[in-house]
Amino acid sequence: MLKDKNIILGITGGIAAYKSAEICRRLKKLEANVVVVMTKAGAKFITPLTMETLSENEVVTELFPENKVVKTRHIDLATWADLVLIAPATANIIGKIASGIADDILSTVVMSTLSPVLLCPSMNENMYLNPIVQKNIQKLKDLGYKFIEPGIGDLACGTVGKGRLADLDIILREVADILVKKKDLEGKKILITAGPTQEPVDKVRFLSNRSSGKMGYALAQEAKARGAKTILISGPTGLSKPAGMRFHQVKTAGEMYCQVKLYLKEADILIMAAAVSDFAPKIVQSQKMKREGKEISLELEPTIDILKEVGKNKKGKLLVGFALETENEVENAKGKLKEKDLDLIVVNNPYVSGAGFEVDTNVVTLIDKKGKIEKLPLMPKKIVAEKILDKVVSLLKKPSKKKNERK
Repeated sequence: MLKDKNIILGITGGIAAYKSAEICRRLKKLEANVVVVMTKAGAKFITPLTMETLSENEVVTELFPENKVVKTRHIDLATWADLVLIAPATANIIGKIASGIADDILSTVVMSTLSPVLLCPSMNENMYLNPIVQKNIQKLKDLGYKFIEPGIGDLACGTVGKGRLADLDIILREVADILVKKKDLEGKKILITAGPTQEPVDKVRFLSNRSSGKMGYALAQEAKARGAKTILISGPTGLSKPAGMRFHQVKTAGEMYCQVKLYLKEADILIMAAAVSDFAPKIVQSQKMKREGKEISLELEPTIDILKEVGKNKKGKLLVGFALETENEVENAKGKLKEKDLDLIVVNNPYVSGAGFEVDTNVVTLIDKKGKIEKLPLMPKKIVAEKILDKVVSLLKKPSKKKNERK
């Protein structure tokens, strides 16, 4: 898969550096050329000899090595690389790159390269969530640097939280996406919705749901990576604004419908991954409602069914819907597929472990218009997004006009 691709594997001073050995081994197995560049702190956690053995190349640790004639070593490495992968990436290296500091071999190579740079943060949760670190990450994202968010779990300090190096399968898949991603959606425009909506009750309260937006954002990033011109309409989430696509933030179901109508005419595909509120208060109070020791009743009215409205006048567009069902998932999803004239529906059950809201994984079933059912196992939402778009591509392909000829 990565044959003849040149990858610099940057290793910095974090406990997850021991996982870099496996990353290197797997990159080599995929036939990539790997040169390891280590910071001095990184060499405290795993030896250069280990990485030299695995990479089959000299490990670079010094900007000015002794007893060697080196003129522009950092430039040579920077121009050689098709990708610079830093795993683990500490708060220190992220801060250096964001500030334009180049005081060691790794930061100097990063400053010199025109190739993609992929950073995989790994650190204590408090360090990762520090507003300075988050500001540096966002700054680099805005400049086109790529990141893979750390996972949640046991940390080296003995606590549990967000900061673990991302799963190696995710890292390797992102490397492949960057270097050899198929562009099977080039020339297509995809409109994607994500996240929850918020329906106001009064000036400070609203009705909403637990959607994190992660599934919709993963779909948007995958669509962009595969060459599609992507428009993402998102309800309120805690996710970073994705780069390289049109992005519109909305709050209510009504606002989302307006944006969908606005951009639908230029889209070939609509994927409604948003968890749109089914009901909204009929009357929105102009001031904060006071608690007066008595019961309060809210009169609710249904919000507009965006997919159903779109399905009434498809005009050749491919429509993909999502359904969250707690019972009879397949049968209920088939009903929605027919009712809304969808081409594909993605259904999941939040009671299934690892599926649903607020997690990085999902367990879904794909059902197309012809009734074909494909049940997918537990997998990261990024991989689920790939599977969904693989299905979308297959649905876009026109059947062959050639007919079997009788002899």
